[in-house]
Parts: sequence; C-alpha cells; structure tokens
Amino acid sequence: MRKWFGRVFKTIASILALIVAVVLFFWLQADFRESETRHDAAPSAGRFVQAGDVEMFVQEMGPEDGQVIVFIHGTAAWSGLWLETMAPLAEAGYRCIALDIPPFGFSEKPTSPSYGNEAQANRIIALLDALDVQRAVLVGHSFGGGATMETALKIPNRIDALILLAVGGLNLNLQPESEDEETSALEMFLSTPALRNPVLATIAMNPLLTKKVFSRIVLDPADVTAERVKILQQPLVLQDATNTFGEWLNYAVTVEEESLTSDPANYSTLTMPTLINWGVDDTIIPLSEGEYLHSILPNSQLFLMEGINHISYVEENEEFVEMMLEFLQKQINAVN
Repeated sequence: MRKWFGRVFKTIASILALIVAVVLFFWLQADFRESETRHDAAPSAGRFVQAGDVEMFVQEMGPEDGQVIVFIHGTAAWSGLWLETMAPLAEAGYRCIALDIPPFGFSEKPTSPSYGNEAQANRIIALLDALDVQRAVLVGHSFGGGATMETALKIPNRIDALILLAVGGLNLNLQPESEDEETSALEMFLSTPALRNPVLATIAMNPLLTKKVFSRIVLDPADVTAERVKILQQPLVLQDATNTFGEWLNYAVTVEEESLTSDPANYSTLTMPTLINWGVDDTIIPLSEGEYLHSILPNSQLFLMEGINHISYVEENEEFVEMMLEFLQKQINAVN
C-alpha cells in the first residue's frame, strides 16, 4: 500500500511540475513578446487622439461630411475587427470611426485602472469633441455595450440612433449578487498579479490559443479566418499587455459600479431610434437579455439573425451591413 501511495504521489507531483513548467514557459514567452510601444505597433492607417485622460487610437473611413457612425468593440477586440464592416458603409457615404476602448487595442491605458461605464463614456464624449463630431450614430457590441449606453444616456441630444449588438456590461441592478467562497477565491486570484498574470499569459493572451478562443464565439468554423485571427493577435505584442488585461479583468469582476446604465428606469428616456441585433444561437449573452433590453427601450426594434452566435458583424457581415443601411436610411427619411 505504501508503494502504491508513493507512485500516486510521484504521478501527481510530476503532473503539477509539468503544469508549472508550461505556465512559466508561456509567461516568459509573453514577457519576451510584449516589447513594442503603442505608437510603434499601431497600424499606420489609424491615428491617436487625446480623449480625456487617455490617448485613444481610432481608424476612420468615408467622407468627412457623411453622417458619423462610431463603432465600439467588445472584450479583447479592437477597432481592426470593424474594418470589414466599415468599408461598404464608407462607400455608401457614411463617415465611419472605430475606436479602441481602453485598455484594448492600441489606446493608452489610464494611469490607474478606471474601466467603468461612466469613465469609458467620458472618454468617448471627449473623443467626439476632439474630432468635432456634434452628432453620431453609436454602434456597440458585447461588453462595449455598457460604454455605448452610458454615452447615449449622458448626451442623448447628440445621438441620432443606436445599434446594439448582443450587448452586455450594462450593470443593470436587477437583483443583488450573493458573495460566496468561489467568488472570493476568484477576486483574490485576480487581485494577485503574481498568480494571475502567468495564467493569463498561458490562456487568454497566448497567440497559440487565439483561434480556439475565437471559434468559441462564432457558430461556423469557416468564419475563423487566418486574417481575422491575425487581427486579434496584433495588440498582443504591446508592452505589459498581459498585466494590463489582468488589471482590466480584476476591475471588471471586483468593482461594483453605479452609473446611469445601472438603473433600468433611465432607459425609458432614450427616444432615439434603436436597433437591437442578436444571434439566435448566442452562447455568450443570452437572447433573453436582448428581449429585455427591447422591452425597456421605447423606440427600439429587435432584429434576430438565425445561425449566428455572438459576433454578427463577423459571422454574416453582408447581412449585417444590409440591416444597418436599411435601418439608417429609414431613420434619415423619417427625419427628412
């Protein structure tokens, strides 16, 4: 029996040692890879604009005098993923502006972590002011939906329309969250960089896993093209990228924020035309949340897409653009 326990102990110890070795390997790889500055690594087609407390990276297409559409991405994405959508809209005469919400993409991270909806909305408003954009259509996806909605609630008279894609991050206070041991352990892990960062370097920030993670949020594997994977991998070379992502994740999980988006009653004040787009097969944010959002936004319509998971503008870009154009043209005609 003693020999049996000895063999089991050695096996467990060997497995743990292997896991530790793998984690340390990818952590060292991340440290080596994350060597470029924002300005050196950012695509030359974009530019940096001071937006409140941060310098924000933006990419633009279309005529200067066109109706402005501002694109706001979700978690771990950045402006580069919108370019395929922006091109046909720019050809149709719209001025398209995609931005990198801090700390994602190539935008500057704030001096101290401040990633709540109010802080992000203030940055978006500062960006609009810096670009001399008086009125705009906001397009928000996934976790970027919180910043999108907060912006609309702060400056409703400057927002011509909203297009919301499987949005989350709204912080709606519908029911209190219970504190349990699992939550406490997660918060302790996320607030300890020495534990958090090696794991993130192995999983979330590992370029070898980008394709696999991406494939989990689309329905058709064919949508996970090499070009799109490369786009998502581009910011992984930035200095301190893993730690920055960890700081954002820690903030998102542990900081309880009260803002305009937290109160469902505020949504009834938004009277601008709103298009809510959801994939029927969304595995990230359930359709029920889109239906609820539709019920509290007074001038909204819900457009469902069959056979789509979480990123409709990637999974079926042509249909998504057609939907956008039809919606926007109807609103323009209604105003005129």
